[in-house]
Amino acid sequence: MMKIARTLLCCISLFCGTQATVAQGKNEISNDTVPKVEKFGLRVGVDLAKPIRTLIEEGYSGFEIMGDFRVTKRFYAAVEFGTEKKDWVEPYVSSQTSGGYAKIGFDYNAYENWLGMENAITLGLRYGFSTFNQELLSYRIYTDNPAFPTQTIYDAQEFSGLNAQWAEFILGIKTEVINNLYLSLNVQLKHKFAEKEPENFANLYIPGFNRTYDYGDFGVGYGYTVSYLIPLFKKTEGAKNQASE
Repeated sequence: MMKIARTLLCCISLFCGTQATVAQGKNEISNDTVPKVEKFGLRVGVDLAKPIRTLIEEGYSGFEIMGDFRVTKRFYAAVEFGTEKKDWVEPYVSSQTSGGYAKIGFDYNAYENWLGMENAITLGLRYGFSTFNQELLSYRIYTDNPAFPTQTIYDAQEFSGLNAQWAEFILGIKTEVINNLYLSLNVQLKHKFAEKEPENFANLYIPGFNRTYDYGDFGVGYGYTVSYLIPLFKKTEGAKNQASE
C-alpha cells in the first residue's frame, strides 16, 4: 500500500507540474503576443444592502450611491453619499435618528488581473462625515428603590444639528459579471474621532457609521453594491517584443 501511495503521489505531482508548466507557457505566449488593455473611467452604482435592509427590517430605511474613478493602474478615487433613518428601541430608551452622510477616500487594487479580466481585491480608506437629527421618544427613570417603581416618560424631545466624523478602513471584492457591470462585497471597520451629542443624551445611531457603543469609538459595517463602468479612455501596456519567425 505504501508503494502504491508513493507512486500515486509521484504521478499527481508530475501531472500538476506538467500542467503548471503548460499553463505558464501559454500565459507567457499570450503576454508576448497580446497587449493588455486597461480601461479607465467613472464607475457609478448603488448599495443593494440598504434597500434590502429597508424591506426586511422594521424601523429602518436607507439608500446609498457610490462612485469611483481610476487614477492609476492600482489606485481609485472613491466617494459615497447616502441617507438613513433608524428607530432605536431598548428597554430603557427609544429614539429615532435620521440624516445624511458622505464618505470620500481611495481604493487600492491588490489583485493582479489575468489578460482580459477586470476584477479587484481592494483595500480602501475613507473620511466620513454625517449630519443628522435625533428624537428622544421615551425613557425610563432608573431607581433601585422597590417602593418607587420604574416610570416611563413619554415626552418627545427633538435634537437637531448633530454631526459626527470618522475614519473608515474597507476591505472589498469586486468582480465584472458582464462587460462593464460589477458586483462587489465589502466590510468596513470605522473609528469615530469627533461628534456633537445632544445635551443629557447620547447618539445611539449615526447615519453612515451605524450604531454606537458606550465602551468604544469603533463601529462596523458592510455593503453589497452593483455598479457600472463608463469607460472614458483606455491605456495599452507595451507589448513585449515578439520573436521573429
